[in-house]
Amino acid sequence: QICNQHNAEAPNSEQAFHRMAQTEPNLDHDVSWFLLPSYWAKMVVALISFLCFANSYDGDFVFDDSEAIINNKDLRAETPLGDLWHHDFWGSKLSSNTSHKSYRPLTVLTFRINYLFAGGFYPVGFHVINIILHCTISVLMVDVFSILLGGLQFSNKGRRLNLAPKTSLLAALLFAVHPVHTECVAGIVGRADLLCALFFLLSFLGYCKAFRENKEGHNFSIFWVLVSVILGAIAMLCKEQGITILGLNAVFDALVINKLNVLELIQKLLHKDKSLENAVLLRKGLLFRITLLMSGGASILYIRWRIMGTGPPAFTEVDNPASFADSLFVRAINYNYYYSLNAWLLLCPWWLCFDWSMGCIPLIKSVSDWRIIALAALWFCLIGLICQALCSEDSHKRRILTLGLGFLIIPFLPASNLFFRVGFVIAERVIYLPSIGYCILFTYGFSLLSKQAKKKKILAVAVLGILLINVMRCALRSSQWRSEEQLFRSALSVCPLNAKVHYNVGKNLADKGNQSAAIKYYREAVRLNPKYVHAMNNLGNILKERNELQEAEELLSLAVQIQPDFAAAWMNLGIVQNSLRRFEEAEQSYWTAIKHRKKYPDCYYNLGRLYADLNRHVDALNAWRNATVLKPEHSLAWNNMIILLDNTGNLAQAEAVGREALELIPNDHSLMFSLANVLGKSQKYKESEALFLKAIKANPNAASYHGNLAVLYHRWGNLDLAKKHYEVSLKLDPMAPGTKENYNLLRRKLEQLQKKGS
Repeated sequence: QICNQHNAEAPNSEQAFHRMAQTEPNLDHDVSWFLLPSYWAKMVVALISFLCFANSYDGDFVFDDSEAIINNKDLRAETPLGDLWHHDFWGSKLSSNTSHKSYRPLTVLTFRINYLFAGGFYPVGFHVINIILHCTISVLMVDVFSILLGGLQFSNKGRRLNLAPKTSLLAALLFAVHPVHTECVAGIVGRADLLCALFFLLSFLGYCKAFRENKEGHNFSIFWVLVSVILGAIAMLCKEQGITILGLNAVFDALVINKLNVLELIQKLLHKDKSLENAVLLRKGLLFRITLLMSGGASILYIRWRIMGTGPPAFTEVDNPASFADSLFVRAINYNYYYSLNAWLLLCPWWLCFDWSMGCIPLIKSVSDWRIIALAALWFCLIGLICQALCSEDSHKRRILTLGLGFLIIPFLPASNLFFRVGFVIAERVIYLPSIGYCILFTYGFSLLSKQAKKKKILAVAVLGILLINVMRCALRSSQWRSEEQLFRSALSVCPLNAKVHYNVGKNLADKGNQSAAIKYYREAVRLNPKYVHAMNNLGNILKERNELQEAEELLSLAVQIQPDFAAAWMNLGIVQNSLRRFEEAEQSYWTAIKHRKKYPDCYYNLGRLYADLNRHVDALNAWRNATVLKPEHSLAWNNMIILLDNTGNLAQAEAVGREALELIPNDHSLMFSLANVLGKSQKYKESEALFLKAIKANPNAASYHGNLAVLYHRWGNLDLAKKHYEVSLKLDPMAPGTKENYNLLRRKLEQLQKKGS
């Protein structure tokens, strides 16, 4: 039911005792919107927020999920829990020069719990938790918006009153269905933002509880103030933005609890006026509470800085081009342009992209660039709102606009590049918290329009239409986040100049075996960004596999020239040079790769192959042994050691290595096969047979497994079984080398035996 009546839940003097009495007009008075009891409002918000993102529950791990979850050793049970407190979000040591310093141990802990309960990397559980978190946050928003829009008042029984049930419901719905939140909810790494928001809101609500027993603003609970500081610290341990709640609590205290007129206060401070206003600050404890908040925040930031290693994060130019511009003017102009784009995403969240870096937004380098208009529009709106927030004679308007701007701007500050360089141009995830401020301003604007409008229901229907469009947009965007292919392709129309988009589309195609299409996208990525070394490396790899060695070498050589410490490119260059039989250069490339990445088992493996080709058997064995030390499950290195020792007649050593390998990787059928061959040559037929059969059970369509088992039976004298497995092998691979000859030998022997028997 859409209702135009005054708030039915607002208490009268007989029903409740108004602490911190509010004299401003009620925001709900002129709004035509649904009036629901609190629990029904929360149920509606929860249901609608669930419907927006429900279709993401069975999505895959996509984009950053691979690094933050699948490749993050901090999720594994064998990693000590204590390591989480010394590693960044991606599992790297915070002390490392390559660490992004994103310290979110509590978020990683929830990933680890997900992993342990699921028994592996099954994305459904991860997605379900994200959806539940967003629903919970959206429900909490009903309470938060009721305070921000209606003020903080309690009944004589200490229960908080909702003086703006209609507008708080509208604002919560706007938040719940905002499409820009899709990345946080449908992308699993967005859990950092969700957990941060959860404790951010709990900190705010906890701070409000500090005034539950406050009759005229004189008394407050230090306990709840400290609880809010602790919850703010927890929010920061989920994501860095969480610390900003302490500043917002201080703003809320000044505006709502103490009802300060900021402009008047500034004027009095400038004129050194020691009048009643300053006495009120001391009497009501505002300065004491702000001191608690600020000292708590400073302590948290200091500890965070110490843990981080007291050094800023390391990013590259492709991550955030504007921050590397030499000109202060260019940096300032582009930062402000980024702010305007973030504002536009809040206003019109239609063009959404998983990544906005690498040329997606070309730099503004002169004032003649037409995009300067966006900056002007942004600051025109902001200055207008700030003037109204400071100078309006309507205290209700001042309070709501200031709170709206505070919640819009303050949580965004860590992502603003003002204090330190960030590793992105635009990240939709970081708008999750600032969207609270947007919802406040939108709702207040709607109330002003409703006050002026003659046909309020038409206005309400228009807002309902916006909500419905947002719900559909959320559902569509959630479906795009279900798989990498859909996600990456959806970005092609939004950011066609983004080299990373083309790179990711190409990588996805290459992973699916479509090399021809992948080459096209990799080439486009390199064209858009001629210094994109990762695209060069992947393109060089594909060309290497297609035996286009000359171009592969050129690309990989250019990649290591651009980034001399790019270990993977050095290794791949070594593989190409090895294929071109330039062995000395290949060896040098491998060792350069190892120099830049000390623990590089794959490089040691390839180095071993080079030495084997050069008949440097001892060096080959040492290289493969290094690979297995660094990566005990490196099956190829173990196999090559067994085969080399077998081929050189060192059967006892080959057997020992094979047994060692199978202890570490007991279900690897290729190791079973290699060890079975060694045991067969050592005339340990029974054990060899058992391993062959076990390998065949694991991989029944391997022709060589049947062929070599047939050879074993042939030697052993089990001719019928030998004949059977020769035939299976030839059926699987008629051209299997040596099998046909052995089979013919066996048939002649069987014919001779038959003749003798007859």
